[in-house]
Amino acid sequence: MSTDMPQSIATISLAEFLAQPNIEASPAWELIDGRTVQKTMPTLFHSRLQRNLVNYINDRTDEFEAVQELRCIVPPYSPVPDIAIVACHRLTDEDGPFDGAPDWLIEIRSPDQSTLDLQNKILHCLSNGTQLAWLIDLARQQIWVWQGDDLPIVFAGADFLPSLGILPELTVNALMAMTRRQ
Repeated sequence: MSTDMPQSIATISLAEFLAQPNIEASPAWELIDGRTVQKTMPTLFHSRLQRNLVNYINDRTDEFEAVQELRCIVPPYSPVPDIAIVACHRLTDEDGPFDGAPDWLIEIRSPDQSTLDLQNKILHCLSNGTQLAWLIDLARQQIWVWQGDDLPIVFAGADFLPSLGILPELTVNALMAMTRRQ
């Protein structure tokens, strides 16, 4: 894939990006600020947390569905959040990318990822309908949380995390423990 679509400062349109071959290669490609960006390959703890958190959310609600690596079309961006949580009534029976911003998105920061790039993606989705966003920093054992137009709040330790009212109380410590579950 890297030979077909090099990451660069040149910009392309959403339509041009979506027409590119192999944008779903692993790891997936995103279009952010007109730039093509390949997601970082997840680590073991990142992958475990992603899987366990998706299962945790889906086991506790019938109103929303949590999906790993779901391409979203949020013009002019095409983000692929680590976890997208979408109200079931917004999901169609057709396969393909999700048209719109997820109701809640979760990003898990990898050590070599830019926090500013992740925040830019989150802010774009928040300005286009996302109600809640988490940016999980495993190294610092913290979660940055955005709700609506509010500034982010940093949660840690025994702090309970907001979840659109769909989850029982979940602490940062309990979430971080999900990196160790197999």
